[in-house]
Amino acid sequence: MDQLLLADLVTDLPNAVRLQRAVHTLRQHFMCDAVGLLRLDGDTLRLVAAAGLAHEALGRGFIVAQHPRFATIMSRRDPTWFEPGSVLADPYDGLLDDKKGVPLPVHDCLGISLHIEGRPWGALTLDALKTGTFDAAMQTELKRYGLMLEAAIRVSALEKENRSLRQLGSAQGESGPLGELHEIIGESEAISQLLHELDVVADSDLPVLLLGETGVGKELFARRVHRRSRRCRKPMIHVNCAALPESLAESELFGHVKGAFSGANADRPGRFEAAQGGTLFLDEVGELPLGVQAKLLRTLQNGEIQRLGTDDTIKTDVRIIAATNRQLKENTRAGTFRADLYHRLSVYPVHIPPLRDRDRDVLILAGHFLEFNRARLGLRGLRLSYAAERALLAYAWPGNVRELEHVISRAALKMLTRGASRDQILTLGPELLDVDTGRPDAAQDLYETEPFYGAEGAVGPATEWEGGRSGGIQPLRLTLENTQKACIQRALDASGGNWAQAARMLDIDASNLHKMARKLGLKGLEEART
Repeated sequence: MDQLLLADLVTDLPNAVRLQRAVHTLRQHFMCDAVGLLRLDGDTLRLVAAAGLAHEALGRGFIVAQHPRFATIMSRRDPTWFEPGSVLADPYDGLLDDKKGVPLPVHDCLGISLHIEGRPWGALTLDALKTGTFDAAMQTELKRYGLMLEAAIRVSALEKENRSLRQLGSAQGESGPLGELHEIIGESEAISQLLHELDVVADSDLPVLLLGETGVGKELFARRVHRRSRRCRKPMIHVNCAALPESLAESELFGHVKGAFSGANADRPGRFEAAQGGTLFLDEVGELPLGVQAKLLRTLQNGEIQRLGTDDTIKTDVRIIAATNRQLKENTRAGTFRADLYHRLSVYPVHIPPLRDRDRDVLILAGHFLEFNRARLGLRGLRLSYAAERALLAYAWPGNVRELEHVISRAALKMLTRGASRDQILTLGPELLDVDTGRPDAAQDLYETEPFYGAEGAVGPATEWEGGRSGGIQPLRLTLENTQKACIQRALDASGGNWAQAARMLDIDASNLHKMARKLGLKGLEEART
């Protein structure tokens, strides 16, 4: 045991790998069912490595004040043992890998707080279903191994700091210790490579163009670039270009002077001035009107702005991060986006991977949203069944992380509306998630349970149409219409009911989408007209 941990200390390993190997080694040595390593982030403990716990557990954060066992562990420096009959609720109820969704029976629990440079870093927890596993000798051993684990964390922190100094210069030497937590959740290779790339480019001060589908979280990645840049102590100003009316866009970006237009009762600085010395994040930059694009281009070329209503110029010092879900190269060919502005913004383009390309990150993110909804709804516990996990992994996620958040929140609410008790550990099954996993028999299931919508409206279940066709075989027209209906509904769910965004996701004109939705029965005539 000692040799294994010491070998990891002197071996060049990625941080996550070193910690994961450590918890597996501890689980074997203490002969327990689960080990969790949690990092303290403000008032919340977050799992950064685990053995014997469900995969979704890695996305969870536990507010210390809401979990008496964690609060007790963090209040002491020595190991804390909870006797099998302890009345304190266990945060891991329903999260043990082989007892998923089931309340923990009477069991042994042992934990110890971890400190780095005299400050609380987190906690290490051990759970054993066999009572009597953790005797006095085991508690003494845990204290010794806790010190070794703290040493491993310090080694990893030094390695991270050295890499930052080598790659980014002394300005990045302020990076936090190992396990520094970000709102970007995930462990997949695609995300790990992306975060490394963003950390390198953050110090360059080059304009960055974030490209990716709706719902991938482009704003979170923009904030990471700003946070890791030399401008991190200055503001980052977010501009939603899609929400700027053309008549007000120039004033919002560049400001105006008193009397510049009707209602301009005083001088007002624009977003460029608000971001002075910091970062200006132009979200959905592809939605900017052509006239505003030309003025933005002049500002980027000259480093100067003019408030609306005056010829005076103001020097600007901002870094531009832009984001879009559009194919801007194609838009430049179509004439809807200026080619010269595109080249100014895309000095360093970065592609944000869709959720379907992030492997098991979907379960880690699901765990995060499960814990959020558990706390928000006042539930004892909220878990996924194994079938639900498979459904989430099989789904294509056209709306990405945002859609996953909505799916989990909606499923939790459905369970409560069906009479589930807040005092129980609630397990979400695939039937509550309402996602199309693309199984070969999924269409058959839909045909047998859902009505079809043709030009005349609903015509009943597939097996009852035109005198009871058997085997679920339908006329091609009805099959196509049903598929269209399902695709539109998923796009609406992913965009939060925004028809314009749904149209962009489906790559069709918004007016055509309204007509199609009315034909399929998704919109009433009066609603479509409005």
